[in-house]
Amino acid sequence: MNAELLQRAAELDAADPLAAYLNEFVPIDEPGFVAYLDGNSLGRPTKRAAADLQALVAGAWGTSLIRSWTDGDDPWMQWPERVGDEIATACLGAASGQTVVADSTTVLLYKLARAALTARPGRDEIVLDTDNFPTDRYVLEGIASECGMSLRWIDTDPREGVHAEQVAEAAGERTALVVLSHVAYRSGWVADLPAIAAISHQAGALLLADLCHSVGALPVQLDAWGVDLAVGCTYKFLGGGPGAPAFGYVRRDLQDHVRQPIQGWMGRADPFTMGPGYQPAAGIRALVSGTPPIVGMVPVRAGVDLIARAGIDAIRSKSTGLTSLAIDVVDSWPDSLGVQVNSPRDATRRGGHVTISRGDFRQVNASLWERGVIPDFRAPDGIRLGLAPLCTSYTDVVRALEVARTVMTRGAEAP
Repeated sequence: MNAELLQRAAELDAADPLAAYLNEFVPIDEPGFVAYLDGNSLGRPTKRAAADLQALVAGAWGTSLIRSWTDGDDPWMQWPERVGDEIATACLGAASGQTVVADSTTVLLYKLARAALTARPGRDEIVLDTDNFPTDRYVLEGIASECGMSLRWIDTDPREGVHAEQVAEAAGERTALVVLSHVAYRSGWVADLPAIAAISHQAGALLLADLCHSVGALPVQLDAWGVDLAVGCTYKFLGGGPGAPAFGYVRRDLQDHVRQPIQGWMGRADPFTMGPGYQPAAGIRALVSGTPPIVGMVPVRAGVDLIARAGIDAIRSKSTGLTSLAIDVVDSWPDSLGVQVNSPRDATRRGGHVTISRGDFRQVNASLWERGVIPDFRAPDGIRLGLAPLCTSYTDVVRALEVARTVMTRGAEAP
């Protein structure tokens, strides 16, 4: 093991202002476990989430039962907006009344994209990029077919992401909507959302941002940046757990001009009248369709509270430190290993994960899992190192990458 890098990691851990938060997570009690480096895919559960879920079963659900929808200081009926505001305050730089929790990322992406098109009648083009997350591309392909729209593709370098200049070249008088990810899922590239929002507006289009790989990992300022709509998941850096509900954001002055397409009873102005016809609720509540996912929001609230206490700026500072250390470790490896860094080296353009590549990384990743190091593989040849700042130490990074180096040096035989 590289003694110099290990010593550097130990010093960084000793000085880490967020070190105490490592103990806020459920410990991984598994023989041979080394490090979890997949926080950008599925975040680790907090201890509070486990306690709060148990309390929900015994209390609001188990005792108060159906009365919990409307009674008490924190009625379930208000959770979509209330939890949305908690996420907005801690992570999104957004004022209250613009964010709601409901559905999956895919469903909310569909709702928001369709809603945006209602606000730009007469335009028939959606701008998107070739390396956006598959769901985003698939949903927009379906919407284009459904609504008779054209797709204008930005050809993106998978080692980077969308540049503002590319959006300026693609967006025009036919463009209704620009859709892209704030942080690219493959490379970790951070798009210049303020510039892209301004460019989209100059063309007369709206901007829908996918925040799945940025929320909870780096500061976001939706209101100040002029972003029109946004969607994001809660099971990565927010720690909401597998299948946790997503959030949607609609800028306040746009809310009266968009109409989402899935008209469910919980998004009606007065759902309990059970009457004929659909009249959408006022404001962001209109984005809700079905029954709110109360159980799914419990871990989300615990994770968001953790982020609020730690502070997103402090989280970003440690995230930059972790990813920079990971790159330095990879750079220390001999050229003969043939590993490339496929994430931006400029920390201001890099999100919360680092992608490295080599031709046999599918097999290497499987061998790492057997050895207690858990990153993830992305085709064709990338391993992503998802370094969640609140539950990852600097020493974790060095030790995990030493295991990776050993696997590549000796071959990926069984341990």
